[in-house]
Amino acid sequence: MTIHSIDTDFGTLAVRDSGGTGRPVLMIHGNSACKEVFEPQFAATDLQGFRLIAPDLPGHGASDDAPAPETAYTFAGYAAALERVLAALAVTRPVVFGWSLGGHAALELAGRGAVPLAGIMISGTPPITPVMEDLMAAFNIDPAAENLTAKRDFTDADAQAYALHTGGIDGAVDPHLLAMVKRTDGRAREIMFTSVVMGAPMDERAIVRGLKVPFAVANGAEDPFLKPAFFDTLDAPTLWRHGMMRISGAGHAPFRQAPAAFNALLAEFASEA
Repeated sequence: MTIHSIDTDFGTLAVRDSGGTGRPVLMIHGNSACKEVFEPQFAATDLQGFRLIAPDLPGHGASDDAPAPETAYTFAGYAAALERVLAALAVTRPVVFGWSLGGHAALELAGRGAVPLAGIMISGTPPITPVMEDLMAAFNIDPAAENLTAKRDFTDADAQAYALHTGGIDGAVDPHLLAMVKRTDGRAREIMFTSVVMGAPMDERAIVRGLKVPFAVANGAEDPFLKPAFFDTLDAPTLWRHGMMRISGAGHAPFRQAPAAFNALLAEFASEA
């Protein structure tokens, strides 16, 4: 196991790398998370034959805050940062797993087309056209609740609530993951959300429709942020044979909340991609 420090124009990025000669699997964390959120995958017997690579996105975890936040803290900026990581590690044709924000970065990476991919799996990520109608159709949005996804400055209570609802297990939050929520550059939340509302991202529906590689969706069956019916409206010609998967007993982070079921699916997908 190696922790790389990769110097890029997005700052120095920290990357966890299991090493080895197996098929590379790039794992991209969500908003205000970090590479350690994938500890259940790095520890999984099912995935030991793969080279697991998990970066901290700019402004997250042990990576630097972005020197140019307005361009870095967007789906396009995160995708470009991932391109730098893959080039620095000489990784070609990875299987990509993206969670939540990480899934949007994965789709943007595919849409940009600069790095050939072997397959894409997403979780907690509705592939949207960046218009309000799609946002309302894809996400459970409570107009009376504070939007922590976009909030720049977190209180301790905000950080606890965000960590619990996005990746908590049985009502508890891992102390390191909570600390990384607090560590995240708050501008990353604010700028990312604003860019989406302003229509900056690529059309993810079109990206999914045009994919030439296998595509998988593995959501938690009890994900509080998603409207499951939205995924049935996608035109996904390369959708994996298991269809739109909904993992029982899991919320927004099935790879943590139901790791045995999720790891088996990821290993199967990565082997077949």
